[in-house]
Amino acid sequence: MKYRRKPVEVEAFRLSADVEMIAPDWFTQAVIDEKIEIDRSLLDGHMHVYGCTIRTAAGRAKAKIGDYIVRDGANIYPCKPKIFARAYERAG
Repeated sequence: MKYRRKPVEVEAFRLSADVEMIAPDWFTQAVIDEKIEIDRSLLDGHMHVYGCTIRTAAGRAKAKIGDYIVRDGANIYPCKPKIFARAYERAG
């Protein structure tokens, strides 16, 4: 038998160094709920965001700046840009 993946609409945004300014509400709430940790380091005396760590059912998943953060229902996970471009298209 053959199966086709059903088209599913998801929410997503591209992780950037100014994540606290551009993040959607669901991402901010996940940070507050401690499901996501913003990864930072001290660089030249300033805090520098270099990614985030997402707690998933399968364990911890790391995202770097430039990766997409996808919310599919209650699940939040990172996705590399090339995979995101192949798997998703902008909805209406």
